[in-house]
Amino acid sequence: MTYEKEELASTERRNFLKLATTGGFTAALVAGAAGTLWSTEAAAQTAQEERDRERAAEHTMTLATAYVLGASRSYPIMQLDLKENIQNATNGKVYVKLAPGGQLGAGGALAQAVQGGTIQCAQHSLANFAPFASTVDLINLPYFCGSNQRFTNLVTSDTWKAEVHPKIEASGFKALFYINIDPRVVAVRAGGAGPVITPDDLKGVKFRVPGSQMLQQYYRMVGANPTPVAWGETPSAIKQGVADALDPSVGALYVFGFSDILSHVTFTQAVPDSQVYSMNLEWFNALPGDVQEGIEFAGEMTAHQNLAKVPSARTYAMAELAKAGVQFHSLSDDQLAVWKETGGYQRSEWDTFKTELAGSMETFAKLEEAAGTQGRYYVHDA
Repeated sequence: MTYEKEELASTERRNFLKLATTGGFTAALVAGAAGTLWSTEAAAQTAQEERDRERAAEHTMTLATAYVLGASRSYPIMQLDLKENIQNATNGKVYVKLAPGGQLGAGGALAQAVQGGTIQCAQHSLANFAPFASTVDLINLPYFCGSNQRFTNLVTSDTWKAEVHPKIEASGFKALFYINIDPRVVAVRAGGAGPVITPDDLKGVKFRVPGSQMLQQYYRMVGANPTPVAWGETPSAIKQGVADALDPSVGALYVFGFSDILSHVTFTQAVPDSQVYSMNLEWFNALPGDVQEGIEFAGEMTAHQNLAKVPSARTYAMAELAKAGVQFHSLSDDQLAVWKETGGYQRSEWDTFKTELAGSMETFAKLEEAAGTQGRYYVHDA
């Protein structure tokens, strides 16, 4: 590192620490995201703006996520955009205090914190909603809403809002909006088998899966050997060959540091890697009507930004993974048809999941129609 770079890094660290101790942690984060930490004057101006906003606000919303602010470059979680949009759409009546990078937990812990009212808003996966509203787990049915467009059609549909949101709200949550990341992929470890193009290529492959019974059944149906591994232990499991493959989205593979331990990635488009921003319903319902409307509009704005960001986030993650030698494989319609025929949700093996989660085959049919009906929103698919 040159002297100039060392000096710049030192200035940025010094200004971050100064802001964190005097202007607040959120001010320091905002300054860092804006790229102003190199300038003491610019950083101070950002901190003053944050102090002024917080002082003028009538309500404070703590917004917690598992991701650092810069993650949106490859994993479009959009937390800084949501903060800005809520503050502006409520005319400054709400100040959003950020808690990124897992400071207050991740996944199910954040969902529980929102439910209990410890924090007002958090990002977590839809799977973390399943214990509170089991219908949500339908998104893990293979090829039901694996593509970005089908997922977006589903969760923005009137049917989803009528069938799923009341159950979510009965558990004390309000779903602000859903984050589209990209479908899960099949990622093979370096030194493992070659590229996976057909289900036959998964024969005998030890496939890392989360606790989801549906994902375990799916990978068993397409020929793999499902191997449950906790997320925190997954990198070492892949390195050591305890598992040969895994299935997060490309953006997640990059942001969680799998670049150097993978060889091939295939876009099978079976299941979405999706997130949601949930709020504590009691807190939201206690807000004045105009503030509620502002927060909901902010959620809609951020959802638009998220959908627009999906292809650029994916291509950035792909470019970075490719630098490490990862090779990518897109499947033709005929190749995808083989995967769908082998493990897709239309098979009778999935009927018990449909009735248990949707409540009836009739309700499932309505949700299926919603997933296949183009809604207001367009999103790019890999």
